[in-house]
Amino acid sequence: MALSLPANPDLEHLRREARRLQRAVRSGEPRAIVLVSRLHPEGAPGDPTTFALSDAQLVVARSLGFASWPRLRTYLAAAAGLSRDPAALDPVLEASAGVDAAESASVTVALACLTYTERDEPERWSRAAQLLADDPDLVHRDVFVAAAAGDAEALRSHLAADRGAPTREGGPFRWPPLLHLVYSRVPQVDAVGSARVLLDAGADPDSGYLWQGLPTAFTALTGVFGEGEQGPGRQPRHPQWQPLAELLLERGADPNDRQTLYNRMFNRDDSHLELLLAHGLGRPSSEVWTRRTGEPAETIEEMITRQVDWARSHGFVDRLELLAAHGLVPDGAADLTPDDVLGDDVPVTGPWPGDPTVPDIHRAATPEAVRAAVAAGARVDSLRDGRTALHQAAFMDDVELVTALLEVGADPTVVDAMHGTTPYRWALWARGERAAAVLRGATGRHTSRALDDER
Repeated sequence: MALSLPANPDLEHLRREARRLQRAVRSGEPRAIVLVSRLHPEGAPGDPTTFALSDAQLVVARSLGFASWPRLRTYLAAAAGLSRDPAALDPVLEASAGVDAAESASVTVALACLTYTERDEPERWSRAAQLLADDPDLVHRDVFVAAAAGDAEALRSHLAADRGAPTREGGPFRWPPLLHLVYSRVPQVDAVGSARVLLDAGADPDSGYLWQGLPTAFTALTGVFGEGEQGPGRQPRHPQWQPLAELLLERGADPNDRQTLYNRMFNRDDSHLELLLAHGLGRPSSEVWTRRTGEPAETIEEMITRQVDWARSHGFVDRLELLAAHGLVPDGAADLTPDDVLGDDVPVTGPWPGDPTVPDIHRAATPEAVRAAVAAGARVDSLRDGRTALHQAAFMDDVELVTALLEVGADPTVVDAMHGTTPYRWALWARGERAAAVLRGATGRHTSRALDDER
């Protein structure tokens, strides 16, 4: 079972959770009894009033994916030194107009780097680039700024003066220089050359940290491949992602990078998978982060299963075929076709009556699949998780998919159930400039047609 911890997990909080569970079981609360019967190896107690705290702690540990309470405590102790909370550590106030000279290095690297919070956006990187332009000597005063700027010559000077610099943690997020380089999104002088300088000097290709103490490490590879829940506009891949990833993998970085696979899972592009598979993804490797924390965030089998399940449920046929070609898909899935995907009985939510097993437009991951789904009866404006397929395509800045959906009749003025906004607004928030441009014109044309119809 994959680990599933709350953000910034705290042992005392979990102890209190165990005490609450013990009290709930002893008082006979049905939900607590069901939880214990499912997770305790001996099932629910015959006499709930005898349910011990140690039993409750075992159930809490198992609910989080740990085999025992001691294993959970050991993980938390190991993870404490590896945990970083970028939101809490960020020295930049959104309303700040100027930067104190004494804090310019810290602010510059904080603005330059992806934090995997809602603060990630191009405006921050532009501010960082301006600070670097205003103070060119900053790269020579601070090794972490030099790394974020990808300035190989400045890095060589820092390393010559301090042999421990390649592995020393610092800057606002307490990262080593390599992480500042690969998570930076400002224009860099020589990203690949700088990475080579750091690696040659002893930087760890498996450098990383636990984001808010969660068990899946954000590694150097994670920073290189980028993307994630905020979309490719706010959390883009590194401009030099391919040569940087190849360099890290050649130097021994573990290709079984769970966070990379999760972050890139939402986008139908498979270039990250192609590279990782070529370097051993899906096969046992160093598992360095399992050794560091004492527990696997998820096993290799669980990691691959999540990829397969997502591909199947979202119609990513090409991804399934790619995984199948490397022997990572169960028997039978290798023959999956777009028609098979679109014929699945996933319910369509929305205000339309009729057969709930019509093709689901949300599983149409290519323009061809969109057209086939609609031809087979899919409701193009159906909702899943409160959004239309057009909202999701806009969020991912997937212009091809946006265009295909509009061509088959998707309504660009439909609002989502969560924020009450249109696909165009989703594209704007996600900094999906290309999708926003297409949707701006489509929304205007749709509104004009509606007004003509009213007349």
